[in-house]
This record gives sequence, structure tokens and C-alpha cells, in this order.
Amino acid sequence: MFKRAIVRRPASNFADGLTTVDFGVPDFDLVLKQYDRYCAALEESGLELTRLPEDEAHPDSTFVEDTAIITERGAILMRPGAASREGETRSMLPVLEGIFGAIPKIVAPGTVDGGDIGEAGEHYFIGISHRTNEEGARQLAEHLAKLGYTSSTVDIRNMTTILHLKSGIAWLGGRTLAVMEEMAARAEFAGWEIVVVPEEESYAANCVLVNERVFMAVGYPKFEAELRRRGYKPLVLEMSEFRKMDGGLSCLSLRF
Repeated sequence: MFKRAIVRRPASNFADGLTTVDFGVPDFDLVLKQYDRYCAALEESGLELTRLPEDEAHPDSTFVEDTAIITERGAILMRPGAASREGETRSMLPVLEGIFGAIPKIVAPGTVDGGDIGEAGEHYFIGISHRTNEEGARQLAEHLAKLGYTSSTVDIRNMTTILHLKSGIAWLGGRTLAVMEEMAARAEFAGWEIVVVPEEESYAANCVLVNERVFMAVGYPKFEAELRRRGYKPLVLEMSEFRKMDGGLSCLSLRF
């Protein structure tokens, strides 16, 4: 059960951040409206929020997930693969140290974006991507092993449909994963029960199990119906403006 989350309010220059998609320029009023509803949903689910202020120096900084991963046994500071985002970890470090004390860090030449790290209970899937390199994955696996977790890698460098691994997979508790159709048959997920997210609803694969609810983006009726059929309780949220910047539901908070 999650009890807390760290979030950072979008800066006014949010639209100047990095993106690989072309869905138009974010409407900043809508960005804030969607962000506020997301935060309210976390609080409604029982989480106490640590709210960090806007960071105009880093337009992508509202995507706090990429700066760290937080496990039940401690936090690990990431080292983002995009040079323009390195400063985000420097500002996040004192926040995490105030909660967890000294924490391990990914160091050069390793790079890891938190969006490439999929928690699945005692196991972590580490995406090798254009933001997370093999050295970063190796370091992270060592840190996780010291905390008592297993891990495995999933190479997505040849995929053009997602930037980060967690854009395509999500843990739904137990041995169940939601996986976008393009990845569902991959050997790396053998032995797991797979809820396939249809190709035309692939964005919905970035959902988040938050205590009794599954946060998911609005507009994906097939996946929502399948979750309900399986006994989950979806909480549907508007994410259109964050999608324009390669963002998803998992990106906007660090939950623990």
C-alpha cells in the first residue's frame, strides 16, 4: 500500500521540454487542470503528497519518475539519459535524502531514466533504451540486488512506438502485467500473466496500480472493460496534454 508520493508542479515553460511525438503544443491551462486532478486522485487513494515547486530551469521536471526509483527498502537516484535533465536529479537528491538518508546513485558513464524501470513486486524490469544504457542497467541491477530484489533487462532500442519501457508495461499486482500488444509475446515476460493492451489503445499500457485503484488514461474503453472484467477498479484520468510531451500517468509521481 502506498502512503506517500512526491510530485512537482509543471513549470510555465512545460512545452519547451523534450518530446518525440507530434500531438501539438500543450495547453498550459489544461496541463495544470489535469495535473491538479491527478494529485487529487493520489490523495483520494490515501497518499500524502510532498509537493515540490515549479522548476523553470528544467521544463521536463514535472516528470519526477525519471529522477529516482523508490522501493520498499530504499531509494536509488537515477542519471537521466538526456543531458538537459541532469539537473533534475540534483534538486531531487536532498528531498530523497531527507526521507531515506544517504542513497545509492547511478554514475557516469551509466544512464538510467526512471521511466524505463518497471517494478513488479520483488522483481524489476529494466528497459535498455535510448535513455537508459547497458552500464546504467548494470549498476541499477547491482543496487537492486543489494536491496534484495531481482531484475532483468528488456531491450527496446529498436522500437519506435515508445520512449520508455513503462510506456508499454505496467504491474497489476501478483504475477500480472499489462503489456502493449506489440510487446506482449516477448520472451522477457514468459511466466507472467499478461493483460494485452490492444494496439490501437497502446497508450493505456502506462497505467498505475495505486492501492485499490488502477489509474488509467481516458479514452481506452477496451482496456478499461478488460480491467473491470478482471475485478480491478479503474480510475480514469485525462492525460492529453502530458501525452504531447511523451508523458504518462506513472511519470508524474514517485510513490512509496
